[in-house]
Amino acid sequence: MQQYFKEFKYNLKLAYPVILGLIGHTLVQFADNVMVGQLGTAELAAVSLGSSFVFIGMSFGIGFSTAITPLVAEADGAGKKGEAKSAFKHGLILCTLIGLSLFGVIILCKPVLYYMNQPPEVVDLAMPYLDLVALSLVPLVIFQAFKQFSEGLSQTKYPMYAAVIANILNIILNYLLIFGTFGFPKMGIIGAAIGTLVSRIVMILFIWLMLKNKKRFHDYVTGFNFKKIEKRVMKKIINLGFPSALQMFFEVVIFTAAIWLSGVLGKNPQAANQIALNLASMTFMVGMGLSVAAMIRVGNQKGLGNFKELRRIAFSIFLLTFILEVIFAILFLIGKNWFPTLYLDQSDLENLADNTEVIALTAQLLLVAAVFQISDGIQVVVLGALRGLQDVKIPTWITLFAYWGIGFPLCYYLGLHTELASVGIWIGLLSGLTASAIMLYIRFNYLTKKLILE
Repeated sequence: MQQYFKEFKYNLKLAYPVILGLIGHTLVQFADNVMVGQLGTAELAAVSLGSSFVFIGMSFGIGFSTAITPLVAEADGAGKKGEAKSAFKHGLILCTLIGLSLFGVIILCKPVLYYMNQPPEVVDLAMPYLDLVALSLVPLVIFQAFKQFSEGLSQTKYPMYAAVIANILNIILNYLLIFGTFGFPKMGIIGAAIGTLVSRIVMILFIWLMLKNKKRFHDYVTGFNFKKIEKRVMKKIINLGFPSALQMFFEVVIFTAAIWLSGVLGKNPQAANQIALNLASMTFMVGMGLSVAAMIRVGNQKGLGNFKELRRIAFSIFLLTFILEVIFAILFLIGKNWFPTLYLDQSDLENLADNTEVIALTAQLLLVAAVFQISDGIQVVVLGALRGLQDVKIPTWITLFAYWGIGFPLCYYLGLHTELASVGIWIGLLSGLTASAIMLYIRFNYLTKKLILE
């Protein structure tokens, strides 16, 4: 085990800025939910419903942008600076186009909300919120291009700094605009949407200025010749990015389906689902951060052609992830009755019955979440390692089958056709994630053994 333990320090050094940046985003969602939760369970359910549409688009955009990291990491490992810059330039163009396209698609799909059997008051509140949050996808996906490029060069701190600044700004704007403090207009959940949009624009400007003013990165992020577009590079990014986008899309959509299924059960199950999902998302960010570390380190070793070392490093990240996720599972079990109380105003007598029901439901969901986050962490880290190998097509089929061949049918049946209800939906999620983790691990194990023998 010592050969794996000795890599933990560097793995964490690479991963912790990514983890902090991602947790920062989740904490902003946490702050949004806590602030909006003070307005009532209908408002909280509306944010959940509106965000669910945006999460689908966001997952596709973020998934696509991950194609930039292994290409830059491989070029960096091989000492080819020009190829790294070319991957970033073409990736930036494609991410901009995707961000704009996603915004347009979400706006066109808005009327679908009225046909989803959701509570009418929730849909009415969600509609205007959705417009602004959908627009914020454009700067978010552009930022992802900068983030993935920076991480491809093993510089994971700069995106973290940008995320921290943006998150602080978002929380301040939310506080001012949701509640109308210090003379600002009281805008409710629309205020939360404005805070999200402004902070994401600031995030791009901040990371660009930071990279531009660093000598090592200046040449990478300036002097682009956008008239010279290479079809070969575009094709390579699309071939890597599209399957990666689908992988993340399949996972996020099943969680979105869980939100919609919870909405069919009622506003309180939907609010409980949102709270449990928000809490589980925080610990999932640790897996996401370690997934980036796996993608970078595997990509570097691929550039060097050292496949035995590649396998050893990847397994050290898998082991580290497992240990951390088990610790989080224990914390969920201990705090299952306390965590939900952070989201709701228990002194609100008018909504006391609703709040009490939501807290009880959330505690039940956290029992399942304690187990499923272990599977979720492992599958996302193995997926990151496979992306570092630039193996994306077979993993895409694996995730499709795991989430939609196994996970969703169980979510639907157990959630809507048994007494398990909300808990049944989450058992379905657990089943899909566990299947994905097992099959992806088998794929990585097979590929790395094959590369070593060749």
